[in-house]
Amino acid sequence: MNPKSQTHLFSHPPVVVGYGSAGGRKEQEGPLGRFFDHTCQDDTFQQSSWEMAETTMQQLALDTALKRANLQTQQLDFLLAGDLLNQCISSAFAARWAGAPYLGLYGACSTMGESLAVASLLLSGGWGEYAAAMTSSHFCSAERQYRTPLEYGCQRPPTAQWTATAAGAVVLASQGKGPKITGVTLGKVMDKGIKDPANMGAAMAPAAYDTLRAHFSDTGRSPSDYDLILTGDLGQLGWEIVSDFFSRDGTPLSNYNDCGLLLFHREAQDVHSGGSGCGCSAAVLTTLVLPGLISGQWKRVLFCPTGALLSPVSTMQGESIPGICHAIVLEGGTT
Repeated sequence: MNPKSQTHLFSHPPVVVGYGSAGGRKEQEGPLGRFFDHTCQDDTFQQSSWEMAETTMQQLALDTALKRANLQTQQLDFLLAGDLLNQCISSAFAARWAGAPYLGLYGACSTMGESLAVASLLLSGGWGEYAAAMTSSHFCSAERQYRTPLEYGCQRPPTAQWTATAAGAVVLASQGKGPKITGVTLGKVMDKGIKDPANMGAAMAPAAYDTLRAHFSDTGRSPSDYDLILTGDLGQLGWEIVSDFFSRDGTPLSNYNDCGLLLFHREAQDVHSGGSGCGCSAAVLTTLVLPGLISGQWKRVLFCPTGALLSPVSTMQGESIPGICHAIVLEGGTT
């Protein structure tokens, strides 16, 4: 019996009508810095805590996305958002400000993909007219929760990645002009036994490989049917693993990149294996991918955010790190 398809192709694809981004100083100094809508030199965004700074980034990103869409928050049928913090507090507090019907999601660093997938399924099914997908991460809030206080000055191994201080928001409409989400492939949780929380690229790579293989199998497409295949955020090591897997399959990915390799100057900014965090893929999507689709730089992009589904408790208990990846098919158009 053939396995059930993980891919949903839309006969009435939702349309991206607005997008917005916010980032910190390190992100501003990176290759995509000039494309951010909002940045802050000290990463506080004029707030008294890192966690509230992260909420503010989401508010700024969503406000910009709504302005691009010429919409008000009360016109949203759904707001789908999540982040890395316990109980997704950054997203919940941003939703408190937005005042729109809210669905909190947790997919770790895959949350931008998960929120876009769920929003697209809702709109294409006729359950609403407008939906927003949003996520964020903050280096300092993530370090405080997952690793060590910043003052500790812990040495990072070469496989470690730098959590992005960034947020991205995308507003979708059931109809209109703009890049379309024509399909989604929902990923399965994969776990190959990696236990090192400083090597999340290796932990997530099998999930990216599995979702990409499922997408190509379900659709009958090949990598060459896409102008760009973009995972996020595997970093250098995870990118190499996925590339190696496909090369062994006899299907080299010549058009493949990773959000963790695009957000920062990897060596000059001392981010070791690259960028990570929910905000990494969200920022690359809203500063690079969507503008590129609108300008005609690309016609079809496969956007595949990845997530490491660990917690501080599971790490301390010696658990391995499950990974997840969701694939979003984006096709070009003008707003």
